[in-house]
Parts: sequence; structure tokens; C-alpha cells
Amino acid sequence: MAIQTALRSRVERVDRLPEIRHVAGVDVGFEAGGRVTRAAVVVLDYPDLQPVDQALARLPTCFPYVPGLLSFRELPAVLAAIEGLTVHPDVYLCDGQGLAHPRRFGIACHLGVLLDVPSIGVAKTRFIGSHAEPPQEKGGWTPLMDGEEVIGAVLRSRTGVKPLYVSVGHRVSLETAIRLVLACTRRYRLPETTRRAHRLASGPDPGNARP
Repeated sequence: MAIQTALRSRVERVDRLPEIRHVAGVDVGFEAGGRVTRAAVVVLDYPDLQPVDQALARLPTCFPYVPGLLSFRELPAVLAAIEGLTVHPDVYLCDGQGLAHPRRFGIACHLGVLLDVPSIGVAKTRFIGSHAEPPQEKGGWTPLMDGEEVIGAVLRSRTGVKPLYVSVGHRVSLETAIRLVLACTRRYRLPETTRRAHRLASGPDPGNARP
């Protein structure tokens, strides 16, 4: 918690992005009853969203499951997977929280600050905060609030489906984060980035083959 509190001042909540040509999804699964962390990173070209690179890393799990401290459990394997990429993305979409975190330092912030790369948190469930119901149409959103502070957006990625919880990770404004998540979403609730990363993190080992 002290590390998160110390590092959160480094989070940049405004746009500092290059021209976006490649976007990446990051997701983590576990094997052997949680003893092995399995991290996947999938890189897509942008805006066509065709896969161009991917990497998978397995490491022994060295940190317990503690809500609010998941980045310490998951990031070692994520960083190892990123080292295996040959195409480096311009922005990372993480399956998890960014600023929508009690100490404003979820895994998307932690990854972004460590590597000094643009990053976005795209979570399937709410961790903290309160919100009104977003409009049912795709693209509708409502602020995710913690007291008087906007910590994210509750975004309808498809008409009539459960919303996603989008928050700033690093070097991306909330407005740009919403726009990019929608631009990366096609037929499914999840954006293609984290959807493909989830399949790789959860599915059978593809031998780390390039797509």
C-alpha cells in the first residue's frame, strides 16, 4: 500500500500518446491451483484490429491474492510477457482497474508508470465507486464516482449488455480512454484487445506462436 501511495503521484491523467498504430490487450490467468501465473499480451494493428503479435509468460505465483494489491501478484508475469513481444504497442488496455482503485493505483496505472507507456484499465466488474445506470445504447456512459471525484466511466460497449468499467491508467485522459475502448470493440462486450488476451491467458498453450 505504501508503494502504491508513493507511485500514484506519477500517474498522468492527460493525453500523452504517440500516433496509435498498434494497441495491446493484457490479461492474466492462473494454473496449478494458483501456483503459476499465466500472463498474455496480444498486439493488434489499429484501427483494423488484426492480430500482429502475441506473447505468453508463465511464472511461479509469489504474492498472495489480496484485493487492491493484484498488480503485485500479476505484473511480474505481465512484464515477462511484454519482453517477448517483437511489435511494441502504443497503448495497453489492461483487464483490470486503473484509477478506479482505493489508492488510485490499479494494475493499469502500475504497468503504465513502470514502463512509462499509455495504459487504460478496462474492468468487467466494479471494484469501488458508485454510479447511475448508463444508457442502454452502445457508447452510453455515466461517471464512476468516489465521493466527489470522477474515477472512471461506466461504459456500455454493446447495446443492452452489462457495462464495462473504464479508467485512466497512465498518459491517457478519461475521454480518450472511452474513445479507444469503443474503437477497439466490435461484436463482443469486451474490446478485441482484452478479449483476445483473455483467450490466450485462459486457453490451451499455443506454443507462444505468432498469429
